[in-house]
Amino acid sequence: MEPFSSTAIGRRQFITAAGAAAVAVAAAPGREAQAAPAHFPKDFVWGFSTSSYQIEGAVQADGRGDSIWDVFGRIPGKIMNGDTGDVACDHYHRYAEDVALMARAGTGAYRFSVAWPRILPEGTGAVNAAGLDFYDRLVDTLLENGIAPWLCLYHWDLPQALQQRGGWLNRDIANWFADYATIVANRFGDRVTNWITLNEPNVVALFGHGLGGHAPDLRGRPGYLAAIHHQNLAQGRALLALRGLARPGWRLGTVVNAQPCVAPPAIRGAEAAALVWDAVWNRSCLDPLFRGAYPDILESSFAPLVRDGDLAEIQQPVDFLGLNYYSPMYQQPDPNGLFGTNFGPAPVGTKFTAMGWPVVPQALYQQLFDIKERYHNPPIYITENGADYQDKPGPEGRIEDPERIAFLRDHLQVCQQAIADGANLRGYFAWTLLDNFEWADGYRRHFGLVAVDRKTMARVPKASYYWYTEVIRANAVI
Repeated sequence: MEPFSSTAIGRRQFITAAGAAAVAVAAAPGREAQAAPAHFPKDFVWGFSTSSYQIEGAVQADGRGDSIWDVFGRIPGKIMNGDTGDVACDHYHRYAEDVALMARAGTGAYRFSVAWPRILPEGTGAVNAAGLDFYDRLVDTLLENGIAPWLCLYHWDLPQALQQRGGWLNRDIANWFADYATIVANRFGDRVTNWITLNEPNVVALFGHGLGGHAPDLRGRPGYLAAIHHQNLAQGRALLALRGLARPGWRLGTVVNAQPCVAPPAIRGAEAAALVWDAVWNRSCLDPLFRGAYPDILESSFAPLVRDGDLAEIQQPVDFLGLNYYSPMYQQPDPNGLFGTNFGPAPVGTKFTAMGWPVVPQALYQQLFDIKERYHNPPIYITENGADYQDKPGPEGRIEDPERIAFLRDHLQVCQQAIADGANLRGYFAWTLLDNFEWADGYRRHFGLVAVDRKTMARVPKASYYWYTEVIRANAVI
């Protein structure tokens, strides 16, 4: 890959620490946020998000095939404490209990994912009827409780059979995914109206194929680039397939993890590193979708993968964009980094979650407006936002998690300010309903608003669950 030129760097604004501080002042609750409306819009969508592999368990039940995460988890040392998703939260058997929890909270929507290997154990070919039946039961139970299903087709659990054929490094996967999307849409399209193609393709590409550490644990810049392009292409073909089947009321979208890339002060070259990482992390999926081109900085890198017509297939109209936001990313130069950058220090005084992620709600405001200005203000739903804190039951069994409540409150206040300032933000899905299998970190991370006893699988709502319930009922930050 050719070095990044200073000319290319000059084409895109980066976020300096001073710029981030200015955003913080503009969006800080207690200043301009006081002028924001007391309530969210009347049609604002409130929900929870989960993913199949993180909660379902039952990995060998009813004809389900192996996923890449099943295989990855069997390799000693890959997942903390030797944890696996074999049982997870046992949602496969306890889904009715979990839907009841969402109904009691008053949520009107639930973003969940379908496990590809549960529907197609070999990734293609014969359909597993029992897998479809499970999601039939789930969708029907949601609707009976007044909760709209938001169905995500892919949240990282690729069939292992497809990985053995190259997985996301094989261009043929674009057609495999479109075929899978068609099967799912034909089965549930009479009840599901909100369709999501992919969840966080940038994370799949970076940590599964570039840096390693996630299934299938591949490394190298070529793998990252191929995984990004083939996911983009698969998404385009799936959107075309779904649009060809579309029924009245269907809405098609996708989900990205987008985070402002910040240059730490007093680090030489950090501004350029932040710009590069913005292209790698944020824009390698968003630019092709909304603009029909890869970022200038990366164009020559993607060129060998792009065939005639690819970008036109990728640039499909979407009815909404799902945004997963957790924190900004501080970047500094590193010649050994995958793209010549690496994570840099956060400003002194920054708070962190137990996961080690900086807590900067104001950066969410910046990200919403970056999307607004760059991509013509598409309808946005925050499809993941939450925090890991190591909460434990008190003497009476109640789980107090004030740090999580503060995290959610501060981010929702920023959402309210962003709406007042013109961001086309339509809804918010908390991540997540249950303490779950947190990928390579196993079960030591607690993002849920409901705890899960690992021995009994008992669900124990935390203080944050009750707080979020009141927010939904009030349609306002409390």
